[in-house]
Amino acid sequence: MKYTANSIEAYIEQLPEERKEPITRLRNILLENLPDGFSEQVNYNMPSFVVSHAIYPGGYHCDPKLPLPFISYASQKNFVALYHMGIYAKKELLDWFVAEYPKHCKYKLDMGKSCIRFKKMNDIPYELIAELAKKMSPNDWIELYEKNVKGDTKQPK
Repeated sequence: MKYTANSIEAYIEQLPEERKEPITRLRNILLENLPDGFSEQVNYNMPSFVVSHAIYPGGYHCDPKLPLPFISYASQKNFVALYHMGIYAKKELLDWFVAEYPKHCKYKLDMGKSCIRFKKMNDIPYELIAELAKKMSPNDWIELYEKNVKGDTKQPK
């Protein structure tokens, strides 16, 4: 199911009851654990944390009018998803997460390149997500993005 909203609160309000608590909890974990400098907003119709144009003026290479995305989360038809761009761009972070996941969950990791899917709402590894959120600052993400995702071009200051 695709949700459309111009605020995080409006997004959560549209969700089925059984998804409101896990999505709200994910949001709170990210708000409490992400380093300073990420901005919260709806991006690509999902609650997201981004690097704003004030910090990174060039924006996202796919659409420079958009801020640089970092983490999003969403209620999808059959799962709750966490999209973490740092996992996609930094193999060491991915390897750490894959190794830690079984210590926090009894179900097999279901993951794409940057998408972590949670089909069991009572088995979302919130503590692991909190640890993951702390591992990359906006400056770390900008450096990694420019090197591994965008290419080795520098943004105008």
